[in-house]
Amino acid sequence: MNLKFCILFSFFVRNVIARGGYRGTSLSSAADLGFENDSYAGSGRHLIEENQSHHPRTDIARGYMTNSELERAVKEFGRRCSHISRIYSIGESVRGFPLWVIEISDKPGQEEPEPAFKFIGNVHGDEPVGRELLLLLANWICDNYKRDPLVDLIVNKVHLHILPSMNPDGFSFRRRGNANNVDLNRDFPDQFFPWNNNEDARQPETKAIMSWLREMRFTASASLHGGALVANYPWDASLDKRKIYYACPDDGTFRFLASIYSKSHYNMSLSKEFEGGITNGAAWYPVYGGMQDWNYIYGGCFELTLEISDNKWPNANELPTIWEYNKMSMLNLVASLVKTGVHGRVFSSDSGRPLPGLITIKGINYTVKTSWTLADYHRLLVPGERYEVMATVPGYKSKATRIWLEKEEATNVDFILDPEVSSDGTLLRSICDCGGKSRLLSIGYFWGTHFEVYLVLIVVLAFLCFLLTRRIKSNLLKQRSPPKSSGQ
Repeated sequence: MNLKFCILFSFFVRNVIARGGYRGTSLSSAADLGFENDSYAGSGRHLIEENQSHHPRTDIARGYMTNSELERAVKEFGRRCSHISRIYSIGESVRGFPLWVIEISDKPGQEEPEPAFKFIGNVHGDEPVGRELLLLLANWICDNYKRDPLVDLIVNKVHLHILPSMNPDGFSFRRRGNANNVDLNRDFPDQFFPWNNNEDARQPETKAIMSWLREMRFTASASLHGGALVANYPWDASLDKRKIYYACPDDGTFRFLASIYSKSHYNMSLSKEFEGGITNGAAWYPVYGGMQDWNYIYGGCFELTLEISDNKWPNANELPTIWEYNKMSMLNLVASLVKTGVHGRVFSSDSGRPLPGLITIKGINYTVKTSWTLADYHRLLVPGERYEVMATVPGYKSKATRIWLEKEEATNVDFILDPEVSSDGTLLRSICDCGGKSRLLSIGYFWGTHFEVYLVLIVVLAFLCFLLTRRIKSNLLKQRSPPKSSGQ
């Protein structure tokens, strides 16, 4: 009876640990772990060998790329497809393995007024399907550029960044957490629990992602997981830890994006567990410290969590089928950045220069920032509805316009803002008119508005300093003069 209960319980647990929980697996040799030598594997190898001695098993990673093979595949892609790609690293794992990224664009490494999308795979070490699919995606795009209209649209109009493995150490140890056994999808700042906001205490992989988003502006993103078949969207958690539908300000837009992936998938939208193959994270089960919500709140990036395989670590011979099931979903999700939404730039009417500022939508409590240099913005929205879009820049008069967002067609709206004028006719300036420095007013405005008052104050202060200096010198001379003799 106890044996039957354990078997049933273990089957149930397997289906609920895609985003939470823990299930460890193990393997032995450093070569199989993807390390170049035994010393690189460190103390983890000893534990793995102990586990293997008691539980001999077939290598579940057979047919999957090791970390070394993944690194070679990324670099080989960079050489083969250099005309539309560049390879760079955003940091290192705990054990020093580079976190390699592939950027795909017709102008890789250049800043353009185009949206950027990122895919992140292997967040959990024991969910390796994503790292394999992302290399297949990159190579498929390279092979079909100038042959497939959808690929051409992505390469020419989007900057696509692919991080195949966020957790190479976890993959090496065949376990969920990283080398420190920390779940990276619980390691980000959380909106409900401030105690999770000490960045110095975070794992190097987490800090690498956070630094990446500070350096680069992404419009949207998706992380690939395993253990279920569903497209998950914010919020991932609720205020009181209850399992309830907890909608974010852009709930409609997230449902739209999640549905693009689900409906383009072979069978995700046919799910009997999740209506339409999509789910609100908190309605499924709450996750705190997750990367998805952090992207939306702190990174200005619309991120989905994609569960792409019921089995967390399927047999490698199933990978071609899983790729075919997910290929169009991945392509259509990236292409949605330019197929819908409102896009444009913000300029100054008097100088014609780009103005970095803020874009808001009436009725939606969320702000999108333009880029700093080109002042371009890319606001994802549900198509087939009317919106009022407003551009705001300090020192300039805000402007708003109403649009009708067509289905399957993006709308372009550029804003040309007029400078605000003070009561005496002096132009107020925004931060972008001050050589990029953090000043809301120009030097000319600062001095020009009340020049006479400033001049009088300077003269008074100079005179007071002169008097104070004379007083100090007089006191010093008195202290240094020799005392008079008493005559006694």
